[in-house]
Amino acid sequence: MKIKDIPSEDRPYERCLREGPQGLSDAELLSVIIRTGSKEANSMELASRILELNYPRDGILGLMHLSLAELTSIKGIGTVKGIQLLCVGELSRRIWKRKVLAEPLTFQNPKQIADYYQEDMRHKEQEEFHVMFFNTKQVLIREILLSKGTVNAVVAAPREVLVEALRNQAVNMILVHNHPSGSPEPSQEDIRLTGNIHTAGEIVGVHLIDHIIIGDNRYVSLKERGLI
Repeated sequence: MKIKDIPSEDRPYERCLREGPQGLSDAELLSVIIRTGSKEANSMELASRILELNYPRDGILGLMHLSLAELTSIKGIGTVKGIQLLCVGELSRRIWKRKVLAEPLTFQNPKQIADYYQEDMRHKEQEEFHVMFFNTKQVLIREILLSKGTVNAVVAAPREVLVEALRNQAVNMILVHNHPSGSPEPSQEDIRLTGNIHTAGEIVGVHLIDHIIIGDNRYVSLKERGLI
């Protein structure tokens, strides 16, 4: 069935005009973005297939997992549509970050920092190691992606962290990395690395305030656990 064959009152565009975008299902919202279908499937059917690609994961949040190759593996989704959908996921991440940053970002609040990284990092297929640097007034100077690892390990040397800290004239820093497994529980290697960076930082006057591990909608603060 083509979209034009669906009763006008049930078509996504018409329903959006009548009820607003909040009245549409995930599949209907995607179909509006996709706009046109193919000979084999209308835009609603294509949208449903996209939502099923990551089953049994997070449905619409799967857009943040999907690559261009995975999207275009669906017959009817070409490069242009695939790129449009990737951009929807990226816009969502950026909007979320701007929302979190509407309030001052401080290291006294691990949850706020976890929220800042959550949507970016909870969907990553490999571990990433980020460092946030703060000045004497506890204002964020800069955040950097220091390294990327594998699905269950990331390589980060204390020397690299401190070189960047001194380069940015930081006096405080926070480490942030993700666990693609979804569990934010710190490994022994996480604890060991945190201790090494903390010790090295104290020697040069750059204080490690926290190490936050991001899981799937969960986080662990090593400071709150008493591990720093």
